[in-house]
Amino acid sequence: MNNKSIISIQNINHFFGKGSLRKQILFNINLDINPGEIVIMTGPSGSGKTTLLSLIGGLRSCQHGSLKVIGQELCNAEQNQLIKTRRQIGYIFQAHNLLESLTARQNVEMSLELHDRLSWKAKRAKAVRMLEAVGLGNRVNYYPENLSNGQKQRVAIARALVANPKIVLADEPTASLDKKSGRDVVELMQSLAKEQGCTILLVTHDNRILDIALRIIHLEDGCLLVRDRSS
Repeated sequence: MNNKSIISIQNINHFFGKGSLRKQILFNINLDINPGEIVIMTGPSGSGKTTLLSLIGGLRSCQHGSLKVIGQELCNAEQNQLIKTRRQIGYIFQAHNLLESLTARQNVEMSLELHDRLSWKAKRAKAVRMLEAVGLGNRVNYYPENLSNGQKQRVAIARALVANPKIVLADEPTASLDKKSGRDVVELMQSLAKEQGCTILLVTHDNRILDIALRIIHLEDGCLLVRDRSS
């Protein structure tokens, strides 16, 4: 284990189902990611990428091995520990998962609900600043139905980064976007994360964005096969 790692994975195995239906999804995964790194994870559909991402994000319970995120062991962790860790992580998904009944600003503000030390006025101001940072200062009060796919994903980025997370986990964030919008979105993530000093782990099939990574890892059939800096 690297003591400097913000994510440290040792001998992780993960299974779905029980009894005769039990199936192994991840096999002996070992990985260290350092603070400030941008790491891209590639691999075919069904290889276990989303499962691994959800374990790192505390969205699933880790079953076997060791998984330390921001210094906390998540394998067999109590629910309150998982929640505490999740508060320090920003999530960006292929489906932007915006609430259609809320404006862009209100969607971003939701990420600040757990931060009790902020007044509602401070939360609103912080959300607006973040939307301005992603180029949506003139769309603050728009509802998702009035935004393009690229703009919705920018709102999702603002929501993920507004609480200054230590880690951002992104699952296929460019999948529903055209080439230019996809490029814009990842470059935005890259620059904002650099400003905030956070770590990014991004899952993608999009070969057009591999160059933003400091490192590329490859998952296939639940095994980590490639760990290098080239595509």
